[in-house]
Amino acid sequence: MTAVDEIKARLDIVDIVSETVKLRRSGRSYTGFCPFHPNAKTPAFAVFPESGTWRCFGQCNEGGDIFKYMMKREGWDFAEALRRLAERAGVTLETFTPERKAAEDEYERLRELLEEAVNFYQFQMLKTPAGQPALDFLTRRGVKPETIQAFGLGYSPSGYDGMVNHFSAKGFSTDDLLAVGLVVPRESGGVYDKYRNRVMFPIRDAAGKMAGFGARILDPNDIPKFLNSPQTVLFDKSHLLYGLNFARKPIRAQDQVVIVEGYLDAIILHQAGFDNTVSPMGTALNEDQFRLLKKFTRRIVLALDADAAGEKATLRGLDLARNALDHETELTFDAHGLLRHEARLQADVRVTTIPDGMDPDEVVLRDPEEWRAILSAARPIVVHVMETLAKSQNLEDAKVKTAVAAQILPLIEDVPSPIERDTYRQQLARLLKVDERSLLGSQRVHEKPRRRTQRIDEPVQQRNPKQEGFGVDKRISSLEAHCLSLLLQQPHRYYELERSLKKFGLDKLGVTDFDSSDHQIIADALFKGLSQDEHETIQFVQENIPESLAERLTQLSGVGMITEKNEDKLFEDLVRSLINLRLIRINALLNQIRFIQSDEETAELDKTDLHSLTLNYTIARGKLDMALAKPVDSI
Repeated sequence: MTAVDEIKARLDIVDIVSETVKLRRSGRSYTGFCPFHPNAKTPAFAVFPESGTWRCFGQCNEGGDIFKYMMKREGWDFAEALRRLAERAGVTLETFTPERKAAEDEYERLRELLEEAVNFYQFQMLKTPAGQPALDFLTRRGVKPETIQAFGLGYSPSGYDGMVNHFSAKGFSTDDLLAVGLVVPRESGGVYDKYRNRVMFPIRDAAGKMAGFGARILDPNDIPKFLNSPQTVLFDKSHLLYGLNFARKPIRAQDQVVIVEGYLDAIILHQAGFDNTVSPMGTALNEDQFRLLKKFTRRIVLALDADAAGEKATLRGLDLARNALDHETELTFDAHGLLRHEARLQADVRVTTIPDGMDPDEVVLRDPEEWRAILSAARPIVVHVMETLAKSQNLEDAKVKTAVAAQILPLIEDVPSPIERDTYRQQLARLLKVDERSLLGSQRVHEKPRRRTQRIDEPVQQRNPKQEGFGVDKRISSLEAHCLSLLLQQPHRYYELERSLKKFGLDKLGVTDFDSSDHQIIADALFKGLSQDEHETIQFVQENIPESLAERLTQLSGVGMITEKNEDKLFEDLVRSLINLRLIRINALLNQIRFIQSDEETAELDKTDLHSLTLNYTIARGKLDMALAKPVDSI
């Protein structure tokens, strides 16, 4: 038995959830109000002690095991949840290897170095004459002294050897300074300070541990305007959000995150009490950052600077557009990048409109209530893209209408909710002044499903309700392991799998296809391994999962049943197994909804929410049925 299994066996999920949620027994399950979104009328949160799982049938529409619950409740990653729950269950985790322990000790020493650098830069700004211009700059921008202290803001001197001289006296080597990106090597030998005559912004991870720095120029002739730490063992810009260490609790409390572009935007908003604000530090939002935010909320507001809120820059700036040219060399707007995140997260993503010529920090300094009104007026992302495309174009021209519709309709189809899709089509029809039926007619007509062919065991048309719902957890776990095992043994077929699923309008394989926490961690490492080329995929997975999952990885990837002769057959098995896994899970969710609806003690549940979920799941099941009915060679 693995440590994960032993913890699940020792801890009762009902006891864990009951610490923060008032539960009452309802047949074989327990119900209560969901702790992850505001709700005082409909107890749509259910805990199933037999399977050790939980699910919200309301706004969250997600669930999982005891690990996922604690990760979501406390904002922990899997390693932290494993450690805390192991302590509680009295399970002894395997100690780190000497090499791993040495690496962890080294990381802690480098973090101490960065903490010393925070003190060094702040001293230079607050206690030296050279730092006065930096302090004056922050004061002019409206930053208060207490905010400077809270965020650890500072100043890097103009010299080239200040860091080397200061830290060598404290016992840190040049290699240490290079490892955290505080200095850069000279071509002629030696090193020099990376940051000179800049305002310094310490960057911390979600737990508040130092990771690196951002730096802004004071001299307008210097370039670049902003300079961040390079990629280091501690600093990975794609996995960090500035201000999240302060914002994580407010985000959860308000069930909303506001994303701004700049450091000062985030700082001033926090100072004004809008403490659910973070910044991606000038880069396009990526899936890892969305996954990080997913722990806290699924209500996301993109608050862009006015100079980036134009017809094209808005979309480019936050991955709302791909910089691609069509055949006529016109920039084609495409919000798929963010909409895919929205669909996977079932998120409510909105975009603000900021007054021309102003940044978010300037707005809130002028009038906090104006900023509050701007956030309240944020528009759904599809509406924003729709209006951005239509702006400054002659919508009386039939060809322009056709072009706009051709770009917007695919985005609408990516929205997961059928009700929202209908609403957006109606809005587009009004915007273009056309009949909505013409928009529906322009969409691709799907092929009629062919006659069903033989499939793997337990075909959908022979569903047995008694075998679904609460009793499917072992089957789901088994299918998850089977799919993951097949993919680990032939990772090069992942992109072929993605194309096969896309052909039938199905989402690509993702972490959310797995309920088990250990399967999620291994799958996440596998997907990241496939996106890099420095190491073999399996080697990357081995090096990037917790030690406690090493044995499980060996079990999944070491079966050795893939050969040249049966590779194609087993790939077909992978495709069908994944589709069946999704079907079983959807049927289980539908049965859980029916169970709750039929229970007299939960009759007060919001019928609209449950009906909407039922409709969504039924539509998804139909698409999966159609895909599974196709002949193998067509998949």
